[in-house]
Formats: sequence, structure tokens, C-alpha cells
Amino acid sequence: MTALVIDGHPYAESLTASLARRYAAGHGDARVLALRDLDFDPHMRFGYRRRMTLEPDLLDAKQALAEAQTIVIATPLWWGSVPALLKGFFDRALLPQQEYRYSPQGLPIGLLTAPHGRLLLLADTPWYAAPFTGLPAQRQVVRNTMRFCGIRSVRTHRMLGVKNASPERIGRWLEDAERLGASDGRRDQAIAAEAASSSVVATS
Repeated sequence: MTALVIDGHPYAESLTASLARRYAAGHGDARVLALRDLDFDPHMRFGYRRRMTLEPDLLDAKQALAEAQTIVIATPLWWGSVPALLKGFFDRALLPQQEYRYSPQGLPIGLLTAPHGRLLLLADTPWYAAPFTGLPAQRQVVRNTMRFCGIRSVRTHRMLGVKNASPERIGRWLEDAERLGASDGRRDQAIAAEAASSSVVATS
């Protein structure tokens, strides 16, 4: 598995879930992590004062995050943010000294090693209203979560006006997701092959 696709929608038949699956199908070596299927408590019961025991599904997800070359997050925009399920996953799975730490000067240092990431962001907001309403979830996920935890290069793909989108437009979005996956798959496979070749040379 070279790519991890995090599906943050609570409903399996959503367009968000379909986009995540199409990206993974195009990639060819991607795992879809549908958060709705995980068994974990999304609430930080003690804040950061006391660490909660990590459930097996969260331990597995954290391992996948650590190993992925590309991390993709697919989410709708709800109330200017992301669904509670995805936010709860961030709160529980991304922990200090594991996915990030702070320098002596108080600056964040990301500890995830994935060099590439994508955000697939869906919203009912029409494209012409986005400059006025803003898309705070994009900033929250890209800058304050993905890059914060070390994913250096993150690209955002916005599907706006979902509520009134025609079947043809939705079809184009799905095709675009698959093309993105295929492009990333070729890159990730090349990186994996280069790493494997270097390992053989080093141990020869």
C-alpha cells in the first residue's frame, strides 16, 4: 500500500465515498480507510490532560498513515468545517510525539513521512459564492492538519455546487478522481521501485 485514502463521510453511498473509491481504483495500490467502518471513540474524553487507550482500528490507521507515500482525504464541507467523524479521527489519531511534535521554540514539526497529499473537498456552495463565504475547511485540513503533521505537498480539488450538480458533472468529477489516482499511482510506484533498488544495492 503506497497511498492511503481517508473517506471522512459517515454515509457509504455518498458522493464523497464514491470519489474515494474511484481515486483508489485509479491508483492501483491504495487503501480506502472509511472512517465510518472503524470502531473508535471520536471524543477526546480528557482533552490532552490524559491519553486515551487507542483502539485496534486506530492503531491500524496510524500504522497506515506512517507507511503511506501519499495521503488523500475526501470530505464534505459541513457548517464551514468537516464532519464530526473526521474531526474526531484527527483528534484521536494524530498525537503529539507520534504524528507531530514541537520544537524548543514552540514551532510544530510534522512526523509523518508522506511527501504528497490531496484533499478532495465537496460543498454545496456554488463556485461564485466561494470567494465571499470562504472555505475554512480547506485551510483547516490542508494547513492545520496535513502540513502540520509533515505532509509537505498537498493539492486541493474542490467539487462545488454539489447540491445542484448534473449527473454529467458528477460523472466528470468521478473520472477526474480516477485520473488523479492513476497519476499518483505511477509516481508512487516509481518511488517504491527506486527505494527497492537502492535497498538491494545497499545490502549487496
